[in-house]
Amino acid sequence: MPSRRSVLAAGAGVTAALAVGGTARADDGRPAALLSRMTLAEKVGQLFVARVYGHSATEPDPADADANLTELGVRTAAELVAKYHVGGIIYFTWAHNTRDPRQIAELSNGIQRAALGQPRGVPVLISTDQEHGIVCRIGRPATLFPGAMALGAMALGAGGDPADARALGRIAGLELRAMGVRQNYSPVADVNVNPANPVIGVRSFGADPEAVTALVAEEVRGCQESGVAATIKHFPGHGDTAVDSHTGFPVITHTREVWERLDAAPFRAAIAAGVDSIMTGHLLVPALDDSGDPATLSRPILTGILRERLGYDGVVVTDALGMAGVRTRYGDDRVPVLALKAGVDQLLDPPDLALAHGAVLKAVQDGELTEERLDASVLRILRLKEKLGLPAEPYADPDAVGRVVGRPGHLAEADRIAVRTTTLLVNEGPLLPLSPRAHPRLLVLGADPASPSGTTGPPTTVLADALTALGFTATALSTGTDPSADTIERAVTAAGAADAVVVSTYNVTAASPQRTLVERLTATGRPVVAVAVRNPYDVAQLPSVPAFLAAYSWTDVELRAAARVIAGAARPQGRLPVPVQRADDPARVLYPLGHGLTY
Repeated sequence: MPSRRSVLAAGAGVTAALAVGGTARADDGRPAALLSRMTLAEKVGQLFVARVYGHSATEPDPADADANLTELGVRTAAELVAKYHVGGIIYFTWAHNTRDPRQIAELSNGIQRAALGQPRGVPVLISTDQEHGIVCRIGRPATLFPGAMALGAMALGAGGDPADARALGRIAGLELRAMGVRQNYSPVADVNVNPANPVIGVRSFGADPEAVTALVAEEVRGCQESGVAATIKHFPGHGDTAVDSHTGFPVITHTREVWERLDAAPFRAAIAAGVDSIMTGHLLVPALDDSGDPATLSRPILTGILRERLGYDGVVVTDALGMAGVRTRYGDDRVPVLALKAGVDQLLDPPDLALAHGAVLKAVQDGELTEERLDASVLRILRLKEKLGLPAEPYADPDAVGRVVGRPGHLAEADRIAVRTTTLLVNEGPLLPLSPRAHPRLLVLGADPASPSGTTGPPTTVLADALTALGFTATALSTGTDPSADTIERAVTAAGAADAVVVSTYNVTAASPQRTLVERLTATGRPVVAVAVRNPYDVAQLPSVPAFLAAYSWTDVELRAAARVIAGAARPQGRLPVPVQRADDPARVLYPLGHGLTY
């Protein structure tokens, strides 16, 4: 128990936090008492969510230890916690954090042991991007669900129910929690109204703000019912841009009125649903702030709109600070300071942690940032950790994780949802469904993008195997996303020996060799079924194809669902959650929002 003196000091800290925008709560006792005992360096550390290489907190592979030493100045996750007092750690596949569920649970435990062994014993909030669909850091045997736009298609279809997003959030959260991950950077709350959007697209539930709002709120509720903090993104809305904020600086030209009607609704609904954290977008919205600063660094947007107008007092986390969208105007030493001044709480994955940590510490020491301002953010972070029950012993149970992650009931639920997402846009003849009696030999070819989690695919093989299991003799042939002339010729020749062709497409453009491939296959006279494994907008570039399905991603669960629809083992039920315009005339809509055929 804290002493009376420490509780009084905690009360003073809470009062100071209120002065810079916090709101006192009845349950602030333990977080405030802990805050009162923290050093300035520890408070600064709590603001950072850092990456770290390795599958173990104390014994990473030598190459990962070397990468940590080069990038972070430490060799292990345990050393990272001890040196910087980081409040959070984010898991990535490429950082070798996510080999398998038991290993992830043991890594999480090792990180927490390191944190609890420090003088103040502040637990670490471990996070990841488990959006499902095309962004997924933890793969099989974890349950992998359809992505957001697929759920948008399901919700609009016959028998669709936004509550399925709640089931997804709950199951995904239960599995993350079993592995020690307690903050998920999902769901995406952006309303995708730009077909050329290179970074959001199928990560969004769709183009209808009302439908997006319902799905966002349901997934937030499901995730947080499981004891994992949901994080909606990317405030104030990243759905109408043709620039990727990872590599450029997007500008959203919506008027204030359009923003209120289109972009704001899902964020309002998530706040009403009690969302634990909100991620900022590295994008310029002149109608909300004409200073030229990205939203991540904008006090008018984060404090004026998000905090004061929308009444949000939860945790605000930046998108990754190594992205180009937040580095165009200021150096890496200024960005974290300006983000805190704008109203941010958590600083995610700075490109140079030592530089960023030192810059924030110096800003407080020089008076640019007050310690009271830091206290407001640290208190929000500690409140969230308290709400999530951190720390708990054991933090994760490696012996029990296999009974939760990827259990049969979860996998069945993913298949149940997926089979209602597949959307049939074109069916001349009708060609579909195919029959093993009429079309026994199938050639399955096309794009084979890399697995989002590194544990699924390749798509053509998954489709071929699923169709073979349904009674066909299906052969897979990968032609890639940029097939050469020789590859196209080989595919056309192979098609001659098949009774029908199934071709996967991935972001087809007017000049794409994929378009040439499909046109050549169609010209053979063989029945051709195209399956868009990412954006449904591909259909606008393929006017000659007699049958076209939108699967919205290339993960196994959605490809199996598409195979069932092709074979008639399931009826297509999805409906387009975005309109598809003509490729040469964007003002003309080919397939309106809600379009979808069935049989």
